[in-house]
Amino acid sequence: MSRKNRTPEENERRAKIRELLQFSGISSMDDIQNLFKETIAEFMENGLDAELDDELGYSKYDYKNKDTDNSRNGHSKKNLRTSFGDVEVSVPRDRKGEFEPQLLKKNQTSISQDIEEKILSMYAKGMTTSDIEGHIHDIYGVEVSDTTVSRITDKILPVAKEWQQRPLESIYAVVFLDAIHFHVRSEGQIVKKAVYIAIGINLDGRKDVLGMWVGENESAKFWASVLNSLRNRGVEDIFIACTDNLTGFANAIEAVFPKTEIQNCIIHQLRNSTKYVSYKDIKALVADLKSVYAAVDETTALDALDSFAEKWDKKYPKIAQSWRDNWPNLSTYFKYPQEVRRLIYTTNAIEGFNRQLRKVTKAKSVFPTDDSLFKMLYLAMMDITKKWTGRRQDWSMIHAQLSVYFADRMPD
Repeated sequence: MSRKNRTPEENERRAKIRELLQFSGISSMDDIQNLFKETIAEFMENGLDAELDDELGYSKYDYKNKDTDNSRNGHSKKNLRTSFGDVEVSVPRDRKGEFEPQLLKKNQTSISQDIEEKILSMYAKGMTTSDIEGHIHDIYGVEVSDTTVSRITDKILPVAKEWQQRPLESIYAVVFLDAIHFHVRSEGQIVKKAVYIAIGINLDGRKDVLGMWVGENESAKFWASVLNSLRNRGVEDIFIACTDNLTGFANAIEAVFPKTEIQNCIIHQLRNSTKYVSYKDIKALVADLKSVYAAVDETTALDALDSFAEKWDKKYPKIAQSWRDNWPNLSTYFKYPQEVRRLIYTTNAIEGFNRQLRKVTKAKSVFPTDDSLFKMLYLAMMDITKKWTGRRQDWSMIHAQLSVYFADRMPD
């Protein structure tokens, strides 16, 4: 901006800056950097003193307005890392040790932490490294490299691994189990990895991601290790597990949680059933299958399955047979009232979560390591689950019904 276009306020500010530079004897960029450091210290100290005034309800020496038994207790020194170098700041204390400053938090050692938090937030939303670099430069005027972004996001790994090992509740009403697939570089090759995900609904009706495990291609054997991990972290009982119909999955669940009822996802079964159906038949065939899975009870559903077989077996002989083969775990929900049925007959709760993970990771076609995949999924999960604050609206009714069906396993 040219001098003649400056506002009176800008001209006044420039005059003050010139006066300050002259008064401070500034003669080099190093002098300017030191002046910046002093400015940061002054800004921080003024802000912290104002925060303590607000906390105590009276300003320094204004004893007439004092209405607390707490008081100031001197200052402590803190070294703060900044982009201009280390700055020493005097942090005010109170006698009771109750003062929690917000401008400069107790465990904060750098004002670059704000930038780091922004980088983590952008990474969690699936932004590419180059997008993050551009945004940080635009907002803060700070250059960050690929290596810097990786170094900052790597700090989250120990936190993520601690989260993965945290203790869990002893009983879950429902646990949804599903896998999502990603490409990861391994020993010079790109391999498809399965990320195993467990989402639980506790007895208060609150939803929580219990864990995410990166493994090889989806298998019942790996699922058994996931279920054992849940048990080792304190889960003693799961009333109902909702899964896809992967071969051996039911056996893996029964081996670890023998009392758990298993409900195969109807949507997975429908997808498998319609995979090779001709486009001109699909609408009528799906409508006939709906009369099976949306029946009022199991007897009506089996009659509808017989009718479906009579109509479609000549053209698609494997569909009705597949429903019959999987019927023990497809039909579990028929024994429950509608509210519980709606909760368990599909894995929608986990599929919606997986969809959001895919949205976040779509910019990254291949992950360099399992750890890089896990840290991105963890950050995305933390971002997604911030909205999971309440319980299901119909939970009171569901809980009452579960209390009848699982009376001997429901805690007092």
